[in-house]
Amino acid sequence: MQIKGNTILITGGTSGIGLAFAKKFWELGNKVIICGRREERLREIKKSFNGIETKVCDVQDGEQRVELALWVMDNFPETNTLINNAGIQLLTDLTREVDLNRVNKEIEINLIAPIHLTSLFCRHLLEKNSAAIINISSGLAFVPIAFMPVYCATKAALHSFTLSLRHQLKATAVKVFEIAPPSVDTELGADRRRDSNQTHGGMHVDEFIAEAMGYLENDVYESAVGMAKNMREKGDALFAMVNH
Repeated sequence: MQIKGNTILITGGTSGIGLAFAKKFWELGNKVIICGRREERLREIKKSFNGIETKVCDVQDGEQRVELALWVMDNFPETNTLINNAGIQLLTDLTREVDLNRVNKEIEINLIAPIHLTSLFCRHLLEKNSAAIINISSGLAFVPIAFMPVYCATKAALHSFTLSLRHQLKATAVKVFEIAPPSVDTELGADRRRDSNQTHGGMHVDEFIAEAMGYLENDVYESAVGMAKNMREKGDALFAMVNH
């Protein structure tokens, strides 16, 4: 993938991996557009990084996804890269009746939104000489942690979806990437921490971005970063260890 000269839309771009990708691509001279739910945070980012464009959008809402796609294509028709990054990670106790609102929210944001946005942008991207779709899955797509079963299932489904998408676009100029992060020290997973600002350890986000960018630049279409490599390679053998 060319890592310069693009116009890139990143969902979930107000923090964590999404914001780190936005900063890195912006530093390389790309046009970067980010969306997220937090309007105040978007204003701060736009002010701090001259040239990063922002759009308030809750990707859980299908109508807002359609509005986002139309806004991007109308205002930035040169857009040639979509990064499906937005995600949430919630605890789910399957031994009790689940809260369907939480389950539906996790599935909508983590899986349905990337599928829908991909379909909305696909024809637009097919018109470009060079284009890319980058889906952010997880090492937990391959080795689930049992106390967050819905999150892990959505990432496993996103992995499967990416394989099918790559096959459907194999004869086109649209490159399809999957990046599977390990545990990265971001806000993700705050649902299981008393203090949402508390660090949970994991790979530093800058280290993650450096490795992921190398894979993108070298056209590694499926890349598991850091500890996620073991999870991808060893799969079932690690399940008992992770869930001990």
